[in-house]
Parts: sequence; structure tokens; C-alpha cells
Amino acid sequence: MVDVRYDLAFKLYPYEKVPAQDLPPARHPVVVVGGGPIGLAMALDLGRLGTPVLVLDDHEGVGQGSRAICFSKRTLEISDRLGFGDAVADKGVVWNVGRVFHGDAPVFNFDLQPEDGDKFPAFVNMQQPYFEKFAVEAVRRAQKDGAPIEIRGRNRVTGINSHGEVSILDVDTPDGPYQIEADYVIACDGARSPMREMMGLGFDGRIFEDNFLIADVKMTAEFPAERWFWFEPPFEGAGQSALLHKQPDDIWRIDFQLGWDIDRAKELDPANIRRRVDAMLEKHSGTVPEYELEWTSIYTFQCKRMDKFRHGNVFFAGDAAHQVSPFGARGANSGVQDTDNLAWKLDLVLKGFAGDALLDSYNEERSYGADENILNSTRSTDFMTPKSDMSKIFRNAVLTLAQTHDFARPMVNSGRLSVPCVYDGLSLNGHDALGGPDGTRVGASCPDAPYKDGYLLENLGNHFTVLALNTEAPVGISVDGIEIETLIIDTPSDALKSRYLGACDAGVYLIRPDQHVAARWEKFDAAHLTAAMNTVLAKETL
Repeated sequence: MVDVRYDLAFKLYPYEKVPAQDLPPARHPVVVVGGGPIGLAMALDLGRLGTPVLVLDDHEGVGQGSRAICFSKRTLEISDRLGFGDAVADKGVVWNVGRVFHGDAPVFNFDLQPEDGDKFPAFVNMQQPYFEKFAVEAVRRAQKDGAPIEIRGRNRVTGINSHGEVSILDVDTPDGPYQIEADYVIACDGARSPMREMMGLGFDGRIFEDNFLIADVKMTAEFPAERWFWFEPPFEGAGQSALLHKQPDDIWRIDFQLGWDIDRAKELDPANIRRRVDAMLEKHSGTVPEYELEWTSIYTFQCKRMDKFRHGNVFFAGDAAHQVSPFGARGANSGVQDTDNLAWKLDLVLKGFAGDALLDSYNEERSYGADENILNSTRSTDFMTPKSDMSKIFRNAVLTLAQTHDFARPMVNSGRLSVPCVYDGLSLNGHDALGGPDGTRVGASCPDAPYKDGYLLENLGNHFTVLALNTEAPVGISVDGIEIETLIIDTPSDALKSRYLGACDAGVYLIRPDQHVAARWEKFDAAHLTAAMNTVLAKETL
């Protein structure tokens, strides 16, 4: 029997008994374990590419509470490729500006998107349940269009046994247990990953001696839609730091740093939470408006990762593979980038266009991304919570200098905010023979720019693309049976020139299905393209 562990914000995939529960184990190309934002994005990506995928989730939808709230531009771009980017952007609270304070004193402000020309803003704030709801709605639309995606709610995986090229999963349901077989399994079952535990795999890293209180407060307030962060806040009971973010539906996320040695039950007492919230509101608005506590929780800073994200035919993604502290919005955003990286590779392997070595590159590229996120998250935590008196003196000196001196501001670290990982120097990268802008170097994700009546990224992704600017390239290209789209832009806009050509007169890019640059040259050459395709498909490592 599958017990219900939490209340739902949205019931998205109610349990229904399927005939397979009374039959011998059916075999599936891909089974995704976990129906959160990462599992749903993975299934949607695979299904839209035509690869059959089954999602097993131990509940019937998404639990209550905001949890992940800060979705980056790259996540919006990936969501847009999957069919629900506009829904997230429309619902979310747009913000580009952040403000940093030290006590009462403003330290500095920053703008994360000073340039125009992108379809999406730097970040939107939106409660995680909405993200999952919009993803499921996109799944339903894709299913109507024939995408082979199935979601089974209240199907809890209780065991896994791998036998060479197939894994057998034990699944429990309200109608009893059954088994299924899978060519590939993708574990997207969160930081406490039961799949990881079933397979006896480690999750090593660092636990920081600090706890943070999250309070989702429903109120009408005059605070702007910006990220406000305080070091040593000037309001009672806030601890060493505090963070304020606006969400949709008049919900405000407030984080208070509590320290390490706390009484969790006492800190979660609504009366104690209200005392902290009251002090913050009265300090900055002179009054305490009426408000409701929508959701509260306490979390501990942790930076952890698995040694490998691939174990045979089982892959780990999102928090199941790596975990970082929430400051910097690197959790859900990096998990969505995991799905962006794995789906097209698995699709090509299952269709016979690439070999197993391509799947190893998932571990290579996303481990690289996880290490980058953990490094940034660890540095943020060390700056926010100095471990010695001397560290605190240095931190406070930096904050004082940053109020009047630009050179000190890059040293202020209230959470380095999520940006897409650039796969510099990794094995799938082809030649960079253009000498173009650094932001579109090989390994980078493509920046957006206006194009015709829309945007460039609306024309890239889901397949390989040759992008030719101010030069010619053939159409109808195929390499080893893989069809490659061609996008020729004869008169690129100033934004396209700036982001893709720089000082060059012309350029040709090979773009991967996940919108990352695979190679670039001054002009098209068929032999160079074939070599780059062999590299990006990991054929050179065979």
C-alpha cells in the first residue's frame, strides 16, 4: 500500500489501475522515477522527441509549499522549448534587480539583465507547484499530439535489480505490487533519493552548521519585485542574514538565518515565526499589515553530490544527483539543465544513431556543472556565515568598502545566482575556428536575440542545427542518418552580430539539440561538419 506523506497543492495524475499490473513485467525504453519538476521535464523532453517514457511517482501530484521559487532565464528557455515557458513567465513575478544591505545601510544594487533582446527575463519567482502544474499541462498537450508519455501516480518504486541491459523495478500501488522492466532508468526522486539508497550509492559532501527558516507570507505589501538580502539584519530575531522575495498571489518568501544549535519545534511555532516577521515588516514599513503564514519550513545548508551520475543503465538527475544550498537558485535550475543534457543523448542512442559512449558524456558534462554549482554555493555560504572572528572582520570590511567602491562589489557574496554552465574543454566540443564572442564559444548555451517577428531560440533546439550568419550553408544536410536543420540569416540584427559574430564578418555554428554550441567556423565546410558531428556524438571515443 502506498501511504500519502503530504497534502497536495494540485492533484495532477490521479491513481488509476492499469492492465500491466496484472500481467508479466512489461518492458519500457525509459522509466523516470519521480514526478517533480526534473522528472516531468525529462519525460516531456523525451516524449516530444518520440521516445516512449513512463513516469512513476509515489503521489498524485505536487505537495504544498513554495519550495523552489526562483527560475532562471535558462530554465525559462528550456521550458519554452518544451512547450510551457510562456505559462511560467506569465505567472511568475519578473525581477532583474537585487539589493544588498548591511544592517540598515544599502551596500549596492545589481541588474542581472542590463541588455535588451531576450524573450525571457533574468529570473521569475513562482512557487514550485505551479511549475509542475504547467509541466503536466504541457505533457497532456503533447500526449494529444501523439507523444508517448505516461504518468502513473501513487506508483512507488520499492526495489531495483539490474541485469545487464535491463532493470527490473518493484512497484507498489494501492492495488498491490507489480513489476516492470526498463532499458534505462532515470532517478529524479529528490535529495533523499530512495533509488540511490536502494542501489547502495553514496552522497558525499559538506553539511554547513547553519539552519534557515522559510516563511511564505500572504499579504499586500509595498515592497518592489526585487531580491532584497540583508547581512546582519537590523530587525529582531533575524539572525546573521535575511532574504525577501515576492511570489505570485501576494505571497512573499522570507528566509531567516537561525544558526546551528536550535530547537526546531520551537522555531516552527507560529508565534515565534510571527515575532520575526512582525519585526521585519515594522522596521521597513513602520507598520505590520495583516498577513497569513501560508507555509513554513527549516532547512540546513548542504552541498553534496554523487561520485557518478551514471551507474550502468541507471542515471541520476536533479537533487538525487547533487544538492546545493538554496541561495543562488542553483537547485531546480541545475536539475532542469540535467534533463536538457540527457534527453537528446538518450533519444539518439535508443534510435541507433549513437553509441553508449554518448551517454557517458552526461556524467562528464553534468558533473562539471554540479562541481561549478557546489563551488559557488560553498563560497556563498562561507561569506554569509563566517567561521571565525577574522573571517567576519574581513567580510564586514568588504561590505563597508562596497558601499562606496566598485572594486569591492564583486567580492560581496549573498548567493551567486544561477547561470547556464559552459562545458569548457569537455570531450563533445568540436573546433572553435571562428574567434567570435566569448559568450557563444564552443560549449556555451546559445544566447537569445530578436529574430524576425520572434526570437532566435524559438528556431533552435530539439535537433541539430547549422546556423549561418552573413554566409551560405546547404539545406537538407544529413550526417550518418541524422538530419540537420539549416538556419541562414543573411542580414543579422545588431544584437545577433554582437552575440554571435563580434568583430567577425560571418560565421557558421553547429548547435546541439540542447541549444549548446558544438563547433563554429568562419564558413561552412562539409568535412568540418562531419568531424564535429563525430565529436559531439562521442564517436571519436569509440
